[in-house]
Amino acid sequence: MGIDLNHGSGFVYGRIGHAISVSDRVNALIDAALVARNRRQTPRDYLGGSRIGEPCVRKLVYEVTHTPKDEGRDFDGAILRIFDAGHQFETLSIRWLRGAGFDLRTERADGGQFGFETAGGKLRGHIDGVIVAGPDVGLRWPVLWEHKALNAKSWNDLVKRGLRASKPVYFAQVQLYMGYLELETALVTALNKDTEALHHEMVAFDPPCAQALSDKAVDILRAAAAGELPARIAAAQDFYLCRMCAYAERCWEGER
Repeated sequence: MGIDLNHGSGFVYGRIGHAISVSDRVNALIDAALVARNRRQTPRDYLGGSRIGEPCVRKLVYEVTHTPKDEGRDFDGAILRIFDAGHQFETLSIRWLRGAGFDLRTERADGGQFGFETAGGKLRGHIDGVIVAGPDVGLRWPVLWEHKALNAKSWNDLVKRGLRASKPVYFAQVQLYMGYLELETALVTALNKDTEALHHEMVAFDPPCAQALSDKAVDILRAAAAGELPARIAAAQDFYLCRMCAYAERCWEGER
């Protein structure tokens, strides 16, 4: 059967329409499987070091106590795909660094992840890795290694302003990790997900900052254990952090 490409628009339109429908169906199945997998995971029973830089301590108490998020604010398939992709980008960066001669260790001899725990296991941190040796790049080994995969806008801002100003949550994370793991330096590798460009930033240990973060963690855990809620981060719900928060409705209930 011949196909007249100039006059076969009805047929082609049908094929296109069918293809879009198949794509939507496949994506819906993928996202549903990701959401189901995420729901099967056991919730953390501790405060993670990667979260300690979150500026709202009330939000962290909600997280530690497994308070349900507002309706419709759980991670959807689109976000979970981003998380999964981040792990794959990290695997690539590990391969590239090792290929360049860096002795990057990402797990203990028993196969477990490097990290720390304190406060009876209620405060924990799991690191991406430690570089124990490598070429002379101006660093003294060993150093903490952390990896972040960012979109172009976020990556460019990090390159321009540095980790502390651009990504304070990540900065707090590596400070707390260095404090508990007794490391003097961190190397943060940031990968641009749009171009695969790499940026590496050396971050020096800041003892007063790490101590303040540890004290903050103790205050959060004490509040959670006592069933107390710290003060809100803002005086009104239209504050930009509150607008993005998954607990905003619960937090501000009865205030309107």
